[in-house]
Amino acid sequence: QVQLVESGGGLVQAGASLRLSCAASGRTFSRLVMGWFRQAPGKEREFVVAISASGSYTHHADSVKGRFAISRDNAKNTVYLQMNSLKPEDTAVYYCAAAPAGYSIGAYRARNLYDSWGQGTQVTVSS
Repeated sequence: QVQLVESGGGLVQAGASLRLSCAASGRTFSRLVMGWFRQAPGKEREFVVAISASGSYTHHADSVKGRFAISRDNAKNTVYLQMNSLKPEDTAVYYCAAAPAGYSIGAYRARNLYDSWGQGTQVTVSS
């Protein structure tokens, strides 16, 4: 498994931007697909976005297309989530996750492909 530590969450107003970071250690980062998920109070954890091991491919949930962007720096073992035009419905705990590569990027919407998870970082968007 890989150890994941998220940072960058906070309280912002609607329309603002935030960038989350996830630092990885313990496994070859450049071989891992990385994903972001989120969980709002009383709701199931849902897929947000994933990025391939090389960074060439991404897959977004419809709810964040055009607003959120994922990127990675394999030299720094870090994945980022740039969140723009935030809405109150984006309020959730955001989790970073890692999965072995091997499937098409669209398959990584599925939580069960991920074997390592961070502790989460809270994002709160006020109206």
